[in-house]
Amino acid sequence: MTVRVRIAPSPTGNLHIGTARTAVFNWLFARHHGGEFILRIEDTDSERSRPEYTENILEGLRWLGLNWDEGPFFQTKRLELYKQAVQTLFDKGLAYRCYTTSEELEALREAQKARNEAPRYDNRHRNLTPEQEAAYKAEGRSFVIRFKIEDEREIVWNDLVRGKMVWRGSDLGGDMVIARAAADGVGLPLYNFAVVVDDMDMEITHVIRGEDHIANTAKQILLYEAFGAKVPEFAHTPLILNQEGRKLSKRDGVTSISDFKRMGFTAEGLANYMTLLGWSAPDSTQEIFTLEEAAKQFSFERVNKAGAKFDWAKLDWINSQYIHSMPVDKLTDLLIPVWEEAGYQFTGGRDRPWIEQLVTLIGPSLTRLVDAIAMSKLFFTETVEFSDEASAQLKHEGSSATLKGVIAALEKHQLTEASAQEIIKQVVKEQNVKKGLVMKALRAGLTGDLHGPDLIQSWLLLNQIGLDKPRLLQAVEVAS
Repeated sequence: MTVRVRIAPSPTGNLHIGTARTAVFNWLFARHHGGEFILRIEDTDSERSRPEYTENILEGLRWLGLNWDEGPFFQTKRLELYKQAVQTLFDKGLAYRCYTTSEELEALREAQKARNEAPRYDNRHRNLTPEQEAAYKAEGRSFVIRFKIEDEREIVWNDLVRGKMVWRGSDLGGDMVIARAAADGVGLPLYNFAVVVDDMDMEITHVIRGEDHIANTAKQILLYEAFGAKVPEFAHTPLILNQEGRKLSKRDGVTSISDFKRMGFTAEGLANYMTLLGWSAPDSTQEIFTLEEAAKQFSFERVNKAGAKFDWAKLDWINSQYIHSMPVDKLTDLLIPVWEEAGYQFTGGRDRPWIEQLVTLIGPSLTRLVDAIAMSKLFFTETVEFSDEASAQLKHEGSSATLKGVIAALEKHQLTEASAQEIIKQVVKEQNVKKGLVMKALRAGLTGDLHGPDLIQSWLLLNQIGLDKPRLLQAVEVAS
């Protein structure tokens, strides 16, 4: 048997991290078994589905490296298949037209609520006579199509994550709506029905999704059996939770993959982190691995039942590991768009070799790609803003004379790493001051701060674009 799994997002919003994590688990399982990963777009919600959301989903999956083998398939292009499936259930006597109005349904719910009963449809139109149907049609009532669910029926399956699951038909809320009406009889299918028809048609062998779908699974198994189809295996993965233990939602801030990308996370780092949201490698100390490496070890035996709490600090740490180990040329390619988005201009000697030197300088200090904006600002602005600490250092006794000595020495030397060290030694000797004073004054004058990346390398980069001497002259003015 060839393993066939699918991810089936709805284009009613951007790619959510919960959907993306489900896609990761499906992809890992498929690749582990040499199977196929299928992409299906469930776009039958015509009011809320948008083309831009579809594009966001496709772009997000590609960015994460979750390449699919078939698709994308769109449900709105498969309506004839659903109509045929509805007719099959009619022919078997397992579906019927229900003419109950929204007002009648609301009255039913209110009565059940008053009796402290769970809301459920009472199947009142299950056995309408042709005369009753004709009367309802004459009233101008619209209808939905319902699938018969017997209350006494027991539904059992062995979940790959949760073990034996048992549901009763009486827990499923009465006969299930599977499609709405249309001028030609059958309109858009509802979720539970379309999913089963699609999964049968696409020969899906394993359905891997969040635990919030467990009740749907019980309903869907009844539909598989009604069609006489082989029931796939199911795996219900833990939900992603916030720090308070509730399901992660938009109220918690960033939840879409495109937002994580804008925040400066790498695709590799985010994908790595998502594999750990509910799964752990056989070596529980191993936390850094590519999707391909994780796929070799993936199994549902190591997927947790409990919810997975989202940990920003851990995501930051994993992301930093990928940035720090990334080749300079690749990291440069990722950072250039970040700098361009921030409005930084690559002129005045800021060519590719210079940019790669800058990346080499700041790369080891980055946690997220966007950290490079603030960290490299001093290399893209003509003047420097001095922090309070830097201003205080420049006004320290001896700082002004020290900086003037450095400026004078620059007139006589072509700046290299060796000559920079020589200039510092020369100023220390001529000014009869400690090296620490020279270094602090030089850092404050060149960078506007007392903390930052390697001073000598920063100086060399500023010198290459002609900004070191103007910065030092500006600092002398502050020191005076």
